[in-house]
Amino acid sequence: MLLAAVILALTVLAAGGPASSAADAPEAAPGFPWTWPVPGPRAVAEPFRAPAHAYGPGHRGMDVRAVTGAAVRSPAAGVVAFRGVVVDRPLLTIDHGAGYVTTLEPVASDLAPGTAVEAGEAVGVLVTGGHADPGTLHVGLRVDGAYVNPAPLFGAVPRAVLLPCCGTVP
Repeated sequence: MLLAAVILALTVLAAGGPASSAADAPEAAPGFPWTWPVPGPRAVAEPFRAPAHAYGPGHRGMDVRAVTGAAVRSPAAGVVAFRGVVVDRPLLTIDHGAGYVTTLEPVASDLAPGTAVEAGEAVGVLVTGGHADPGTLHVGLRVDGAYVNPAPLFGAVPRAVLLPCCGTVP
């Protein structure tokens, strides 16, 4: 077992290191930086949590705060790949090309698969259903079939600025 792990590590090193992922180079994504999918502040209610393995527990996307009934926008240009209900949630899947596919849920939409959409274009409205709490939109991202954290594709988070408070310092 230890020998197999050492051989694997040496193989990865000989190949120049592990393959890069979307999280390593978000600027490689089509249309980077992506458009925030809902109006209002960029508030993440539930962040992405990678599973330990393909079938392990985790949170394969991020849930962002939004008002139920708000317009949901395409984060980048693409083509609607799927629209429908899966289990108990309406969702919309957009193929952005180069292996990047987003899933937005719960979203009611009248767009048909094959419809081209532009970045920032309204693609549906936020409804309720599925695992996401009411008032949140789940944004999932797969790159070449593997789930990755979508947050870095939406650009840098603005730096916090500390402001003076409450009077002078002695």
